Amino acid sequence: MSLRHAVLGLLAERPASGYDLLGRFQTSLVNVWPATQSQLYTELNRLADAGLVAVSAEGPRGRKEYTLTDEGRRELLHWLVEVEPQRVRRSDGLLRVFFLNQVAPEQARTYMEREGTTAVEYHQELAELERSVDWDEGDLSFYGRLALEWGLRFTRMQEEWAQWASERIAERTTERPPQP
Repeated sequence: MSLRHAVLGLLAERPASGYDLLGRFQTSLVNVWPATQSQLYTELNRLADAGLVAVSAEGPRGRKEYTLTDEGRRELLHWLVEVEPQRVRRSDGLLRVFFLNQVAPEQARTYMEREGTTAVEYHQELAELERSVDWDEGDLSFYGRLALEWGLRFTRMQEEWAQWASERIAERTTERPPQP
């Protein structure tokens, strides 16, 4: 997925300013594809230059409202149905787990416990987001809720896995004599 398609997808629902889009990113896509203000405004300019979005209204202080063009809608639909999703298999965190034998068992357990704590904290952020969103019957709410549920379940699994791994490290430490 790219920021380009995230913006096109949000604009497919309704026209919005960069400020409005940033708010929608923070309340709907934060779990899927977060974006900063500078990234978002840069992408809006690129999309406008490419003819995928157009300025549909201008307001005070240079505020611009963008709308999806027909070409932008075709690009979004092409990406949705014809482009195979990237299945990212790289994980900095799991790569570290693979090499935890290079540190003392207590350091390995501390790392795993920190991973669990991080998962709990992120789960709490997502749960708060779920409570703060004014869910409606619209499609964006429905499918956004499905994506949010993935995040809630994934963070819960990460927490359980980190706890399990920490326990396995502790068991292994008591079963095996220290290596020279």
